[in-house]
Amino acid sequence: MINWDEFEHIHVIRKLKQILSAWWNIDVIFTDERGQIKGFDQEKTQFNNPAVAQLIHKEMARANIGEMVVKTIDDLRTSQNRYSLKKWDMVGFDVGVFPILIENDFVGTVVATGFFREQTSVPRMEEIRERMAAFGMSADTIEKCLSKLKYLDDQDRNHFCEICELVAQEIVTLHLEITSRENRIKELNKELGNRFKYDNMIGKSKPMQSLYALLDKIKGADSTVMVQGENGTGKELIAKSIHYNSNRKDKPFVIQNCSAFNDNLLESELFGHVKGSFTGALKDKKGLFEMADKGTFFLDEIGDTSPQMQVKLLRVLQEGTFMPVGATEGRKVDVRIIAATNRNLKEMVEQGTFREDLYYRLNVINIRVPPLRERKEDIPYLVDFFLAKIAESSGGAKRLLTKRALEKLYDYAWPGNVRELQNEIERLVVLSGEETKLMAELLSPKVLESGDKNKVQGARLQGKLKDALEDLEREMIREGLRRTGWNKSKLAKELGISRAGLIMKVEKYGLDKRKIAR
Repeated sequence: MINWDEFEHIHVIRKLKQILSAWWNIDVIFTDERGQIKGFDQEKTQFNNPAVAQLIHKEMARANIGEMVVKTIDDLRTSQNRYSLKKWDMVGFDVGVFPILIENDFVGTVVATGFFREQTSVPRMEEIRERMAAFGMSADTIEKCLSKLKYLDDQDRNHFCEICELVAQEIVTLHLEITSRENRIKELNKELGNRFKYDNMIGKSKPMQSLYALLDKIKGADSTVMVQGENGTGKELIAKSIHYNSNRKDKPFVIQNCSAFNDNLLESELFGHVKGSFTGALKDKKGLFEMADKGTFFLDEIGDTSPQMQVKLLRVLQEGTFMPVGATEGRKVDVRIIAATNRNLKEMVEQGTFREDLYYRLNVINIRVPPLRERKEDIPYLVDFFLAKIAESSGGAKRLLTKRALEKLYDYAWPGNVRELQNEIERLVVLSGEETKLMAELLSPKVLESGDKNKVQGARLQGKLKDALEDLEREMIREGLRRTGWNKSKLAKELGISRAGLIMKVEKYGLDKRKIAR
């Protein structure tokens, strides 16, 4: 859709209209492909010819322009002409209709009027007087109108048509630029939406961007997924996101924490049992695998399963079959497995505590969830999300975190990750009472003490000044890299040095990313 209101404010179009007015007293209006006048403000739009000004305000005249435009467009579609110059029968003087074409589609016209293509005769001038009088125009207005009407000879007519076509082309160019800009804005908004949030996951940091990109890629897949990350990083959120963006989204999503039961109870939970299979089995029980049929089964803390249970899980993954406790016949299911663990399964395989064949069956697609200390630039967005959520549930006003409190949150390492941050914010809101600003003094002692420990000023009070300065520099860079999620450009700006200079110092002090993450 063309934004007609934009064009009256564009310098090039205004200038071209001024030229038409100054040279030949010609007025210009715009219409859409149905002949509806566009970009016209009854109070602000100025016309050179008083008769044109009065006609545009009359509904009958606007309807007549519409009919003329529609007929002209129909005629141009079947002819080789680029535009049409004709007599405006309703008033007697001439009009030019110049189509606006976008990809060979007629989307509107430039209508220029208030001139003669031929030398005027007395009878024609009288005809114009009569028609204008029929519209209720005064004799003074009619004479002023006639004095403005000019005859365009061949040379003037060619120049006039070139300018009108240029106006039409400028509209096309501007429309395409505006459309391109709007499409880019939509793309950026979409990108921004993914950048700050993906389902219920919040974060704009580089590690989260990589995670979002991976989740997008596996939407249509049905492969087994291994989610690895520390406690509190949101592994269950990722499993839900995978399920509800997959082809199985309308089927069950079942969750089981493998560390919650001993082997016997876990086997019964996963595979079910038949009546009488053990003491207390008073009736048949359907297992979670059977309940998850055609859906997704999220096995949390898979690394805590025993070797015996690993064998049974492997069978389900390989063959899609399982045996309920006490049953004599196996059952078949179609289940997508998403497994999660906070343990290093590869090391467990090397140590012989986790089956290698099961590991490779589970590790088809591996997703590593970054700990919060590796994406500290996400803390403000997470805090904002938690505060909005609390305000929504309580019905109160949304609280604000002071700058000093936010700095303290940055300084803390967050071993409990996002879950710990959420609990901290909830605690802070409760302790703040009716205060709308959340002060640093109310943060947990562990957060406050961590901030004090991370202050390296004066940490070295003896020895050479050069060594002390290097210690300070090393610690500032180390903490800065943690805080910014390894964003060197951002940290270099904070420290007031070049990015290249920061990279040299990182290499000098051996600040390897893996070491910092520890």
